[in-house]
Amino acid sequence: MAQGTVRVLVVEGASAEIEARRQQLRRQGYAVSSVDTGAKALQAHRTSDFVLLDLDLPDIDGLEVCRSIRAAGNKPIISVSTGAETDRVLALKAGADDCVDAQCGSREMLARIEAVLRRSLPCKQPGRIIRVGDLSIDAQTHEARLGDRPVSLTGKEFELLHKLASHPDEPVSRKQLMASVWETSWADSSRTIDTHVRSLRAKLGASSWIITVRGVGYRIGRG
Repeated sequence: MAQGTVRVLVVEGASAEIEARRQQLRRQGYAVSSVDTGAKALQAHRTSDFVLLDLDLPDIDGLEVCRSIRAAGNKPIISVSTGAETDRVLALKAGADDCVDAQCGSREMLARIEAVLRRSLPCKQPGRIIRVGDLSIDAQTHEARLGDRPVSLTGKEFELLHKLASHPDEPVSRKQLMASVWETSWADSSRTIDTHVRSLRAKLGASSWIITVRGVGYRIGRG
């Protein structure tokens, strides 16, 4: 994991705002994964640094999920509720570090996440810029530069490059890439990854920027 990159797990039921929320978090330099049930959250949180937990889940009561994650350690949790003040109070009592209304604006949500992380993970603030050799990737502005030269990338190309650069010393599997960048588990669509990798290599000017790890996926190279 790149220094400063915080792995955020977004746990949500049915929410029209969830895609925008994930994109906002990625733009701020977070490595984002998501699940849609409490049962999945109880497994996935083990490999995350921070949990954004919707209390309205289809299988397990969100408060129970919060209690279970808190019982497993001191991982920071922000719960999201559409209910009354009482629900937010119960979430805090269940172990959440903060609880916000689901309708709060994106700037408030990001500010609350940063505040909780400052208290809980003082050494792992989200890195705005990732540097790999001469390549720099700015998560906030969605810009990549190779030396002094800007590299023009599509949205998905940028997300793919950012995902690989966030794990500089390890390969990222096709399954992880499909889930993180394209938010799908459909195996046949992994051909999309190959197309984007070819395009990235061409735009970066060398195939050695993205290394194929046979039987696994890809990892970032050094150009």
